[in-house]
Amino acid sequence: MSSTINAVIVVPTYNEIENIDALVRSVFALDQDFHMLVVDDNSPDGTGVFIEGLMSEFPERLHLLKRKGKQGLGTAYIAGFKWALERTYAYVFEMDADFSHNPKDLIRLYNACHNDGNDLAIGSRYVTGVNVVNWPMSRVLLSWGASRYVRFVTRMNIHDTTAGFICYRRNVLETINLNKIRFLGYAFQIEMKFKAHLSKFKIVEVPVIFTDRTKGESKMSAGIISEAIFGVLKMKIKSLFNRYDI
Repeated sequence: MSSTINAVIVVPTYNEIENIDALVRSVFALDQDFHMLVVDDNSPDGTGVFIEGLMSEFPERLHLLKRKGKQGLGTAYIAGFKWALERTYAYVFEMDADFSHNPKDLIRLYNACHNDGNDLAIGSRYVTGVNVVNWPMSRVLLSWGASRYVRFVTRMNIHDTTAGFICYRRNVLETINLNKIRFLGYAFQIEMKFKAHLSKFKIVEVPVIFTDRTKGESKMSAGIISEAIFGVLKMKIKSLFNRYDI
């Protein structure tokens, strides 16, 4: 085990009982002293209850934040970020619970910030082409096209604007007013990157291979997509007229 790196991984869960045990063990098997915070939205399948039982096996490293019900991905991450900022973590990660993000890439994202001096490291599916496994072509095109659209509208030099595999330096989350985040679904990912971009933080994309879940159900919906499409336009227009709160 290497020396403590003072980093916590925020993992929102809703009905991830099929994945969460293996994910926790995969992360804690890495040669880095990561901590993990599971933010569970009262999963009917018992994900939160399972984590409570697992915490005794990984004391001080595995944590649980229980919420009353399903309230959206964005609010789960914000709750996790606030929890982390109340403690001394220098780096805070976003990561899915379904193994679409390879736990081994956590170290690469950490190094991109800690060793290379970046403020925000994005695990990017599109910076070196299209690195997605097990998605139908229609979804690949939708995701890739959405990122192209967001990049065009916002003028951010980011290829994977909807990515949810991220390492933040603490000061990024301290600078962004988390109470002013408006989006609840996947557009939350875009909004966080846009605010970091407007704040002039140093952002880097680290190429990763995204593998679609093999267990459990996807949370994607038409409402999430429309929020991203129309919300981005509103966000950009407000920023042009200095009516956009960072």
